[in-house]
Amino acid sequence: MSEWSVTEPRKLTFDDPVSDLHVRLVNGTVNVVGTDEGSARLEISEIEGPPLVVTQQDGVLTVAYEDLPWKGFLKWLDRKGWRRSAVVSLAVPAGTRVEVGVVGAAAVVSGIHGPSVVKGVTGDTTLVGLSGPVRADTVSGSLEAQDVTGDLRFNSVSGDLTVVEGSGPSVRADSVSGSMIVDLDPDGPTDVRLTSVSGEIAIRLPYPADTEVEANTASGSVSNAFEGLRVHGQWGAHKITGRLGAGTGKLRATTVSGSIALLRRPSGEDEHSGPRDTPPAGSSAAAAPASGPRGGSGDNSVSGPGDAPTTVPADGTTDKKVL
Repeated sequence: MSEWSVTEPRKLTFDDPVSDLHVRLVNGTVNVVGTDEGSARLEISEIEGPPLVVTQQDGVLTVAYEDLPWKGFLKWLDRKGWRRSAVVSLAVPAGTRVEVGVVGAAAVVSGIHGPSVVKGVTGDTTLVGLSGPVRADTVSGSLEAQDVTGDLRFNSVSGDLTVVEGSGPSVRADSVSGSMIVDLDPDGPTDVRLTSVSGEIAIRLPYPADTEVEANTASGSVSNAFEGLRVHGQWGAHKITGRLGAGTGKLRATTVSGSIALLRRPSGEDEHSGPRDTPPAGSSAAAAPASGPRGGSGDNSVSGPGDAPTTVPADGTTDKKVL
């Protein structure tokens, strides 16, 4: 086993093969990028507090604090231990299996084809161009996933989820109060299941879409941009149900008090053409078609207690992220 104790900025190159990467960091930033190279590289550009211990053994490269174990990571609340920070950048083979844990630190993982697991307490996480399965668990940290083509699973207490151009076969997300914005551009059938207690949920589907839809909210408003779906309920609970296309995919969204919006990608979408829209203040997920026939298969307008139907363009955005 090779081991280094790093107390000041340093660069390391690892010639031995790396199949697994484990990173555990408190405050600061960790960047992990997948490359076509066979070796791995590490740069610690800033470090304060106790040393970071770097080990390499049997293909496993670890960059972590000795007093910060992976088991029980999300319960690590040693306030004295928070007096530390580091900026860590790693380049590893794209097929590496990656485990990253952050407490108060930001994490960016890109270009990885192997499985990725991310745990965060308060740090935000960004995932770009991952093709392997992804599992992310946070307490209050948010997750943004762009161009992720593998299965995505997200669990959080209050962290928000943003998925941009998601094309993986499965998206599963559970949150207590975090909002969810999921922009889908699937290559085939997609199984999407989103659950929140008080968070708002906005889902943008391609047009034409191909999925079975069931979206429920106990007391929030709903917005539907698809004429093939039916909106049930005028007071209290609301539900959107129906089949789009052949219904080969599945979409299930449930929130107790948050709103739900189903948005639509125009066919042959050009992200840079046409005006963008901002929904009514106070709602991060409320949009419906501006034109086109209604009725036939149900009332597709925005629904909410005491609200008259309202309309905005179907490819509208939310006030949290531009999809």
